[in-house]
Amino acid sequence: MLLEFRIRNYRSIRDEIVISFVASKDKKLADTHLASTGIKSLLHVLRSAVVYGPNASGKSTLLHALHYMRAVVAESAAMQPGKTFNAQPFRLDAGYAGQPIEFEVTFLLGGVRHQYGFSLTPERIVNEWLLVYRSAKPQQWFSRSFDETTQSSVYEFSTHLTGPRKLWQETTRPNALFLSTAAQLNSELLGPIFRWLVEQPVYFPAGLSPLPDSTTELLQTEVGKRAVREFLTSADISISDVVSVSRQGFQQQVMFGPDGPTFSREDREVFMPQFVHKTEHGSATFELHEESQGTQRLYALAAPVLDVLKNGRLLIVDELDSSLHPLLVRRLVRMFHNPELNSHGAQLLFTTHDTSLLDRTVFRRDQIWFTEKDRDQATRLYPLSDFSPRETEAWEKGYLIGRYGAVPFFEEPVPPIQAAG
Repeated sequence: MLLEFRIRNYRSIRDEIVISFVASKDKKLADTHLASTGIKSLLHVLRSAVVYGPNASGKSTLLHALHYMRAVVAESAAMQPGKTFNAQPFRLDAGYAGQPIEFEVTFLLGGVRHQYGFSLTPERIVNEWLLVYRSAKPQQWFSRSFDETTQSSVYEFSTHLTGPRKLWQETTRPNALFLSTAAQLNSELLGPIFRWLVEQPVYFPAGLSPLPDSTTELLQTEVGKRAVREFLTSADISISDVVSVSRQGFQQQVMFGPDGPTFSREDREVFMPQFVHKTEHGSATFELHEESQGTQRLYALAAPVLDVLKNGRLLIVDELDSSLHPLLVRRLVRMFHNPELNSHGAQLLFTTHDTSLLDRTVFRRDQIWFTEKDRDQATRLYPLSDFSPRETEAWEKGYLIGRYGAVPFFEEPVPPIQAAG
């Protein structure tokens, strides 16, 4: 489970910001919205968090930073020597433009808290570290820092990290992470940490829905079909059943060679979803493209959401409310807050402009976060709990009137629309 994510000097983020899934001492909705950690000093973790803020305030940057960190972990060990990172530091302050970008994530793996981070420039990994909390006092398994004088990385290892550490160190290139390199070389201790960082987050940027093929694949088994049907019908979108039909299709491939591109086509069987709607006066079957944009997006999300809930992963969605009715978004959120459906510690992190979700029956105060730009155009991130709103306070109204910040500011009122004469 994700506990904290820290970012510094990335895109619109200049100073360090932290989003935390560590639950406060508030007892509200504890039975549904919190998951137990089994750690005395850290009893509960939030099952979800939502981020609000005006356009261009840094909401998407926050989510993308976690995706970028994951990509560096996944791909750096395979990068060619000399290849540079697409590092994008804060550019509106000359003092930060040449500094490294920094990420750190704290998470639970096997009931043990891990804290891993690194900093990088386009050319190299500057710093890298891993702390493991097998007791109250952390064990620093390794640290790495770049020495400007020798133009090389200096490593420090703990005896807790066993294995051919010297080989891993010598194999790690300047533009590769030590963690990723060691995992690629079959480190038994670092492999699970690498896999958590790479496989745990599932990210969908704004405007991009997952392909529906994964959900259609689930329809090929009775168990999968039942899960998809229950997912759709629980959203109350008037679908009584969903089936998969076989059709003849083809797959086309393009191969690029010295003589130019060549094309090949292979006939194959494809499966297409069909949706059954019933009324008192009859029933009809519709193709996916005939359904509404909201239904199409909900269908495409079915497989990723079900997978995340089944395997206790982290779902990250920028603009979850895109093409979805506010009540559908509520139902998706409540799936993560349902201990029976979410028995493996799955978590949801998303951005939205849907202020109707600012409701104490949907979220706790520590689950709601805001982003806004300061006078230097740098992103700030802070939780609703910082304001200690009263028990009876209407969060949506308070947000819209600017009580918590993170709303658009208009210097002049919008002129009234003149009626046609």
